[in-house]
Amino acid sequence: MIEHEDGDTREEFLGLEDFTGCGSDQLSFAAGDRIVIHDRSCADWWWAEVEGRYGYVPSNYVCRAAAEVEDAWQDEEYFGSYGTLRLHLEMLSDRPRTETYRQVIVSNSAALRGKVVVDLGCGTGIISLFCGRLAEPAAVYAVEASAVAEHTERLVKLNGCEGVVTVFKSRAEDLTLPSKVDVLVSEWMGNCLLFEFMVESVLSVRDRWLKDGGMMWPSSASLSLVPCQAHTDYSQKMEFWENLYGLDFSCLRPAAQEEFFSKPKFSHQLEPEDCLSTPCDVITLDMHTVRVSDLEKLRGEFQFSVEKCGTLHGFTAWFSTFFHSLHEGGQTLELSTGPHSEPTHWKQTLFMLDTPIPVEEGDCVGGAIILHRNPVWRRHMSITIEWSIKSRKDGAFSEVKSKRFPMWR
Repeated sequence: MIEHEDGDTREEFLGLEDFTGCGSDQLSFAAGDRIVIHDRSCADWWWAEVEGRYGYVPSNYVCRAAAEVEDAWQDEEYFGSYGTLRLHLEMLSDRPRTETYRQVIVSNSAALRGKVVVDLGCGTGIISLFCGRLAEPAAVYAVEASAVAEHTERLVKLNGCEGVVTVFKSRAEDLTLPSKVDVLVSEWMGNCLLFEFMVESVLSVRDRWLKDGGMMWPSSASLSLVPCQAHTDYSQKMEFWENLYGLDFSCLRPAAQEEFFSKPKFSHQLEPEDCLSTPCDVITLDMHTVRVSDLEKLRGEFQFSVEKCGTLHGFTAWFSTFFHSLHEGGQTLELSTGPHSEPTHWKQTLFMLDTPIPVEEGDCVGGAIILHRNPVWRRHMSITIEWSIKSRKDGAFSEVKSKRFPMWR
């Protein structure tokens, strides 16, 4: 809050993502720009100042400056949730996830002999225990910042791995290890790959503690996207209001659309037959070279050829991770969270458009997806999808439309 001598109280905000104004009365700004709000004119548009320029800015593109936000990393909330067994039960019950990591250790067991491994965000220590029981590493450093680390220490002893596995109760940024490591393994992925941004902690440990030429597991990761149908979701959330017990509740549809479709739907299970096209990778990360600064804004473009007549309700996203072998020419293992693979606890993420679009075989859906990290709430991000349709009949793309989905702020 900024109070001036004339008694005028102004509020300081930050741009959440790039915005291009339309007309002379709207301000353009970039993500991270400081924006002084003079008047909250209405719910959607505020009168503001950016570097001496005045105009209206959309309220959902700005957030309070970091100085006014307590615990922008939400560490107490984040580590508190991982300090109970509820989430660990969910993750350990996820057989594709857990079995993939076990197979990575088994297939590299000979090459792990005598190596030093760090398991970052180890939780109950399942990956560390795989290393200790299935390979012969010189040491495994199991790092966990939440209260579950106390259970991990007991599990290490119970499974006879105390001679190899050492538990470090520490945040990644404060971590001090006895030595540099040959392998950094972590299960850091969130919804749409990056949500919660544990990956920043992984990159911090990589830069400080991984030996030159050391191995990252996962070694790379990709985000996939597909245009899709979602008849059930649309019917349950929108068509439901049209004829309710013989009454017309359709005036609630705009409110329902805002409530149910303004944010992505986590834990969506996309049926393969609801894919309107062949999926494609839109963003790829090389875990050996990606930098923290690269994560602020990631953009991927797409062009899908519609393979069957249907209704475009939205887009569905998921991720895959890849584990390179320590053996030269060895097999790369993959963990996919997509609809054509065995279901994981992540499932998929659905982004619903405001209005369904009928499409025909041979149409083209082109556009881009932008992942934009929240400049204040650092575990959160927004995803913007831009799209246009080219009909096979007229051969011209429609006007580009876009929709922004906050995850969560």
